[in-house]
Order: sequence, then C-alpha cells, then structure tokens
Amino acid sequence: MDLPAARFRIGELSRRTRVSPELLRAWESRYGLLRPERTSGGFRLYSEGDERRVRRMRARVRSGLSAREAASAALEEDSSTGHATAVSPALVEELDAALMAFDEPGAHSTLDRLFSAVSIEGAIAQAILPELRSIGARWAAETVSVAQEHFAATLIRGRLLGLARGWDEGRGPRAILACLPGEMHDIGLISFGLLLRSEGWRIVYLGQDTPLEAVFSALERSLADALVLASVERRRFRRAADDLRHVARGMKIAIGGAGATEAVARRLRATLLGPDPALGAVQLRADISGSSRGGTRIDLTAPVPGDSPA
Repeated sequence: MDLPAARFRIGELSRRTRVSPELLRAWESRYGLLRPERTSGGFRLYSEGDERRVRRMRARVRSGLSAREAASAALEEDSSTGHATAVSPALVEELDAALMAFDEPGAHSTLDRLFSAVSIEGAIAQAILPELRSIGARWAAETVSVAQEHFAATLIRGRLLGLARGWDEGRGPRAILACLPGEMHDIGLISFGLLLRSEGWRIVYLGQDTPLEAVFSALERSLADALVLASVERRRFRRAADDLRHVARGMKIAIGGAGATEAVARRLRATLLGPDPALGAVQLRADISGSSRGGTRIDLTAPVPGDSPA
C-alpha cells in the first residue's frame, strides 16, 4: 500500500529549506512557486514538491538569475516529464567564444541564460564539462593557450562554487568530498557534489590537496554517511589505500577521477565513479536510505582542463 505524501506547515518548510516564512509567502504570492493544500481549518500544508521547487529556486538565484527568472525556471523544470531539455549548441558556442576572448561579463551572461534554459545538473552535464574538456583537448593540440585554459577553468570553478553555497543544508545523508593529497583538479568533484545535492545529499567539501589527517578529522566530527575521494593520478589512490582501509570497514566510500581504478575500488570495497557517476550518486543514496531515483549523467572520469597528469 502506498504511503500518503508528506505534508507540513510553513514553519517546517522554512526549517528544511533555510528560507524565511516571509520570503516563502512572497514567492508563493508573486510567482506561484508553492502549491499548498488547505486543511478544513484553513491552514496551508506544503509538500516535498514545494520543498524541491524552493531548493531549485535558491540554486537558480545563486547562479545569478533574478527572483522572477529563477522561479520561472524552477516551475518549468517541475512541470517537465523528467527528460532533460537539450542545451542549445548556440549557447555552448557563445560560452566558448566568451571564454576564449577573456570576456568575463559575456561568459557570465551566457551562463545565466544556460541556467535559465535547463536544470543546473543538465547545464553541467551537457554544456559546462563538455566545453571544458574541449578546451583541454585544444590546449593539448596547442590551439588554445595556457592563459585561455586557466581563465576558463577559473571562471567556471568559481561559478560552480557559487552554486554550492548552502549545499550542507537540509535533512538528507551527508557526504564528505575531498581531493587526495597533492590533487589540485577539483572541477569534476565539485560538479559531482552538485549532482549529489540534487539527489538530496548534504555536502561537506574539503577541496583540493586534502591531507588524509584532515579527511579523518572531518569524518570524526561531521557524522558523515559517505566519503567521496577524487584524483586524476592512480599513484595517489595507491598511496592512500592502506590508510583508508580501516575507514572502508565502517564507511561507504566512493572514488572518482581519471586515476580511480577497479583494483583500488575492490581493495576499499568502494563505489567506482566511472563513465556514469550519476548512477553512483543514485547508488549512494540507495545504500543509505533504500530509495532509488534517476539522475543526470556526468562523466567524472573524462579529464577537464588541468585534469591531465603533469
């Protein structure tokens, strides 16, 4: 028998989303973002669908959209059939042109329109990471300069970290994300964290070149449910494997990046984030909560600018 859908008052919705009741009411009245039911006593009751729309709107506002644009995008995504809207090739071409011309305002303007057109996850999977990989390939072919590559990677990394604000909020399981010691390339890991967030996870992000002692300290202090580690070099996983073995006995571990291998994954009994790490995100969620949902596919193993071993 199906369980009834959860319903809760605006105070609970505010607590779950970290948005004040006053602002929630404004978003409901101005943009129709929320669709509460009314009890016989006249009280509004909100659903998990309302919670998802609020979270989407917050993410869109953080991406740089106005409140009206963010609400429209969140509602459009909510009314979709679940199939990702295709990114316009013209938008990707505009983004590439702006990045290659060191045009920061133009690049941000194109990203605004990209995030308005598709979900954040779709934008990352269909446009941002493919564009960065294209730049990396052209850099290897010496048709893109080091300066152009660094400009593009720095701008995109900053924008993704802007989207990550507040990704440890909520009530879902918590994952610690870190690059192994010596690893500086984290755009793929940040992208994966945003994908995990879309699956309901809370994220503690330790960032680049994280000492294992810091990882262990975070595990002790954060009550995490999973640990995700990334590197583009196999030797970093090999060096860390022995130290991580005791963690693997009591903690769900996932590994990703071009350096992650099946051998290390077996040794740690870890989830290998291979060609389809979105399925890994779903699997992590299923392992913790018993639920299973679909996701946007992001290839974390394919290199992005700077993700080739030196």
